[in-house]
Amino acid sequence: MFTKILIANRGEIACRVIKTARKMGIATVAVYSEADKDALFVDLADEAVCIGPAASKESYLVADKIIAACKQTGAQAVHPGYGFLSENAEFSRRLEEEGIKFIGPKHYSIAKMGDKIESKKLAIEAGVNTIPGYNDAIDGPDAAVEIAKKIGYPVMIKASAGGGGKGLRVAYNDAEAHEGFSSCVNEARNSFGDDRVFIEKYVLEPRHIEIQVLGDSHGNYVYLNERDCSIQRRHQKVIEEAPSPFVDPEMRKAMGEQAVALARAVNYESAGTVEFVVSGATKEFYFLEMNTRLQVEHPVTELITGLDLVEQMIRVAYGEKLPLAQADVQINGWAMECRINAEDPFRGFLPSTGRLVKFQPPAEIPGQVRVDTGVYDGGEISMFYDSMIAKLIVHGATREQAIARMRDALNAFVIRGISSNIPFQAALMQHPVFHSGIFDTGFIPKHYPTGFDASMVPHDDPALLVSVAAYVYRAFTDRSASISGQLQGHERLVGDHWMVIRLNKEGNENHPVTAKPIPGGYHVEYKGEQYELKSDWKLGESLFNGTCNGEPFTLQVERHKTKYSLFHWGTRADFMVMSARAAELLALMPEKLPPDLSKFLLSPMPGLLREVSVQVGQEVKAGEKLAVIEAMKMENILKAEQDCKVKKIVASAGGSLAVDEVIIEFE
Repeated sequence: MFTKILIANRGEIACRVIKTARKMGIATVAVYSEADKDALFVDLADEAVCIGPAASKESYLVADKIIAACKQTGAQAVHPGYGFLSENAEFSRRLEEEGIKFIGPKHYSIAKMGDKIESKKLAIEAGVNTIPGYNDAIDGPDAAVEIAKKIGYPVMIKASAGGGGKGLRVAYNDAEAHEGFSSCVNEARNSFGDDRVFIEKYVLEPRHIEIQVLGDSHGNYVYLNERDCSIQRRHQKVIEEAPSPFVDPEMRKAMGEQAVALARAVNYESAGTVEFVVSGATKEFYFLEMNTRLQVEHPVTELITGLDLVEQMIRVAYGEKLPLAQADVQINGWAMECRINAEDPFRGFLPSTGRLVKFQPPAEIPGQVRVDTGVYDGGEISMFYDSMIAKLIVHGATREQAIARMRDALNAFVIRGISSNIPFQAALMQHPVFHSGIFDTGFIPKHYPTGFDASMVPHDDPALLVSVAAYVYRAFTDRSASISGQLQGHERLVGDHWMVIRLNKEGNENHPVTAKPIPGGYHVEYKGEQYELKSDWKLGESLFNGTCNGEPFTLQVERHKTKYSLFHWGTRADFMVMSARAAELLALMPEKLPPDLSKFLLSPMPGLLREVSVQVGQEVKAGEKLAVIEAMKMENILKAEQDCKVKKIVASAGGSLAVDEVIIEFE
């Protein structure tokens, strides 16, 4: 077996590969950019080599630097993770020439499958179902519009070298095809160095089902069942699960056999994924692409099969045979994965960067809860790389049990300092349509057409939140009263009767409560109902584990002087606790209105200003493009919300922007 491997990646996947390598007794080498010098994966690796500045094109995408690091450290093989050079055929070929093993498929397999146009032709030859479309590179936006009209809307515009939702747009009309083509070309050029784009028919009511395959150098192939990745936002996966609630045994067998046929056609050696789009109405399935690498969502397959896919990749690269035949592949229970991203769901999912003031994932439980991450408490989320900071994976005997475990784990996942999509994930976990298992890739735009806000996650037990707010306030005031030299006893401070005020956009809600100490907690009375709350929670802790009338619960607490924020099931509830008289005085205070910022285009995120699309004096119509910002490897187009006239261009294209920085001023 190899004695030392190099990991040509960063973040969560680098940590993941290191974990398996350690288990196998293999030493690891990390390569890192200047921005990642303090990253977790650098600390975990046995050796680390700096390969350049923060920008990927000057570090993680430079094959020469990675090969030099292999020679410097004596690494015998390279695991590329996903993204960066993981599907770069030239990189695989160069490693082979240097006598360094690529822990992945051979370069010729990558070349054949990495080109979406050529891979579709190969799939047809291998007898794999394919989607109707135009399978050659398109010259420009006008040609894209004409081709789209011939195929018939809606169409999918895709970068030939694309992946991860980049270089991909759905168009329902000529204007969207024209704009979508240009955006796909720009994203593809910046992300992959290949700006070829093609168009195919967009399947209505589509489900995104993928088949995990394994192949070795001895001609053995197996498929490891399917993953359902239909819950997507902007064509990026949000929730993945295995098996799929939609796929029956006959479909699984048919898709699996076609996936293996395609792998066999290109002499595939390693772990790979064949992606299909499946019609929710007819159950017809069509080949989308083959990812010639490890997938982000591979843990759900590992949990239902008991296999370590990274280990299998390493063993195949070393020349070993697969340890199982198709008949040995089982489905054990149900696994689910939520991608925890650094983005603000309440601000249109805009990227969120900065310091992780607190990062406390839920406790890992073998066979039940797993956390794959590459960050740590106090670390930094950079604007230079993608937004995923962790993967939360759970396993249960049934789909219902897996969902319940995911909800509990999301409640216990503490992130402060940046925004995360945990509230949105929690909302998805309790959505009745998701529970039904009957959904498609349009689930999020259909059920959240105007975005996501707090009103979409109403708490089904507000009394619990009010009671915990009273508990926390009473605990803090108990401590204050016990300090030497202070007034003794609550009756002399505030008494047992308070007003808990929930702060929300529609107006404050007043909740009269009482809270009295009992062994192990407090007895709260609210609206004539009695609640016994018991917990070993300590003042200042973020995580509140306790019972309410004997029923266990977990939520998060954050204190801001006189205010308390509670986080539970995707809901954030803000409270103030005070005497009834103080609440009356608060109601009399004038409300401070926010400043009028309607005359400015503000940057909604930190990022790079790629383009200012208007000029001073230009009359702009609502919906017209104003600027383009690149952040976390994605292109974001800012459009006018109303008719206006440009007075001043404040920021220059090519410069970095802070959140809420002024880009354009209007008349």
